[in-house]
Amino acid sequence: MSLSNCLLPFSQSATALSSSACSCHLASSFSNFPVSTYYYSSSRNESLVLNGGGSNLCRRFCGLKLWFLRSLNLRQGSHRKHKPLTELKTRSEHTFLSDKQGFSEETGAAADLRPEENFLETDLVDGSHTVGDLPSVSKQFLDGLSDVQRGASLCIAVVGATGELARRKIFPALFALYYSGYLPEDVGIFGFSRKNLTDEDLRSIIASTLTCRVDHQENCGDKMDAFLSKTYYINGGYDNRDGMSRLHERMKQIEGDSKANRIFYLSVPQEALVDVACTIGDKAQAPRGWTRIIVEKPFGFNSNSSHQLTNSLLSKFEEKQIYRIDHMLGRNLIENLTVLRFSNLVFEPLWNRTYIRNVQVILSESIAETEKYSDGYGIIRDIVHSHILQTIALLAMEPPISLDGEDIRNEKVKVLRSIRKLDPGDAILGQYKSSSREKNGVTLNGVDPTYCAAALFIDNARWDGVPFLLRVGTGLNKHRVEIRVQFRHVPGNIYRENIGINIDLGTNELILRDEPEEAILVKINNKVPGLGHQLDASELNLLYKDRQAMLFSSMYSTEVPDSYEHLIHDVIDGDNHLFMRSDEVAAAWNILSPILEEIDKHHTAPELYEFGGRGPVGAYYLWAKHGVPWADD
Repeated sequence: MSLSNCLLPFSQSATALSSSACSCHLASSFSNFPVSTYYYSSSRNESLVLNGGGSNLCRRFCGLKLWFLRSLNLRQGSHRKHKPLTELKTRSEHTFLSDKQGFSEETGAAADLRPEENFLETDLVDGSHTVGDLPSVSKQFLDGLSDVQRGASLCIAVVGATGELARRKIFPALFALYYSGYLPEDVGIFGFSRKNLTDEDLRSIIASTLTCRVDHQENCGDKMDAFLSKTYYINGGYDNRDGMSRLHERMKQIEGDSKANRIFYLSVPQEALVDVACTIGDKAQAPRGWTRIIVEKPFGFNSNSSHQLTNSLLSKFEEKQIYRIDHMLGRNLIENLTVLRFSNLVFEPLWNRTYIRNVQVILSESIAETEKYSDGYGIIRDIVHSHILQTIALLAMEPPISLDGEDIRNEKVKVLRSIRKLDPGDAILGQYKSSSREKNGVTLNGVDPTYCAAALFIDNARWDGVPFLLRVGTGLNKHRVEIRVQFRHVPGNIYRENIGINIDLGTNELILRDEPEEAILVKINNKVPGLGHQLDASELNLLYKDRQAMLFSSMYSTEVPDSYEHLIHDVIDGDNHLFMRSDEVAAAWNILSPILEEIDKHHTAPELYEFGGRGPVGAYYLWAKHGVPWADD
């Protein structure tokens, strides 16, 4: 028998090892030849070439081949949904045998081989060895394998890597996920922009923005170094097609032969979005795994531009590949809406026009929190279109048949299509007066509102006649993000004379507050202690960060993840319920079209209000018009 019969191509299955080809029963005369040289080629179809040998040589090779196949097989299953990656479990103290041990011990009978790995609970059997058992292999073989790199199972590219959003939010969120075990250990992180930088330059730029989670703090430095070592930079130049081709080739180099998946975060200006997305679709999609792109809001300028953007994206990607991200939807408040509604019997039976008088969605930014809005977009296109309407859809939708993302999005679309087009008479637009452009860093261009108050109505059986009032503004005196569900008066309330002159003071409310302090509040009426029968409105509260709020408050003492961290994790898992589908985007623009046309065609001037003030006076009249008390605690 020729020794070459044992030299099988590395890509062949281990089951191809037959007793005739590599039974380890070669002539005993070969057994004394030492193993002198070896050669390994990373090419998938190359052979592992060994010289010397006899029966012990073949036994060594068989064990090494099984170990390689085991390693390659298990790279593809390195991520599990909603759970940190399983650590490698060593169940034997002699993973690799030392050269000091006898040669007969190194190549002992199969019965003496102990299982060395149990990775992701995979149990594949091949011949006399379990794939997952690490056969005893001479250290001489293993010393030369340190430069054999396992391919990445997931690659994440940040397009626009040197921008402020990428540095302040995206890369820190990716590191937080990696640190907490929600990214595979073999992940590849790529920065892509037009600047002439190196890998080390990018690592230096983002290193100062990375922080370890306050509830962990273990091995922070080591984890940070490991993350940065997996970060690479691609200079895209000014031709996106050439740049994406270079990114594709670099990804292939890092991925090796893995069935790797790819995510592209498009942190680019709106005018560059279509070109970048289409180039990724043509040049850089994953050859064998899935590809997903993350698109930042706003999603167009109006119905027409949004329709064109959607058609361009769908010409290169399937709907399931597109994730339109709004970081405000990653807040814990939003995720809690469906939990409160559908897992608590105390709320769901009351969630209709019979018991609910009005719903208020409030998002106000103080002077300190005021952000810069893009010229030409304003607060309606930037916040109302996505965040506010998505919040209302989650509040008002019918129960989905499951928690699957598509089932939830189907119900959201039904609500958005049922919302009446916004009548300009039911909207108040405002713009703060700024004496100095440098005072707040915001450039105003005449008609782009920085404040919007409006009343929306949902024309369906559940919500007919219930006003959904939104109040969104920046440059105000208070910073507040909350949802207030105000219930109707108690019919025939025998205590109405004890409540006071204003019957609204005795109205029950459910208040879901995100900022300044996350909380769930229920406003109820109770008797004031004493001899009289005076009633007072009190709040039952769950303050997430208050350890004294309730007995189980300690379970909420951990740090709340950043919204980007939450949403990127959802993209990796394929959970799309907080991301707008194409038909959701179109339905939302349809609601806002009348007010946007009024602004664009008639150049409606917003009402001015003081920077740091309470907002336009007209908003108070709008609330009164619909019989709703102004929520201004």
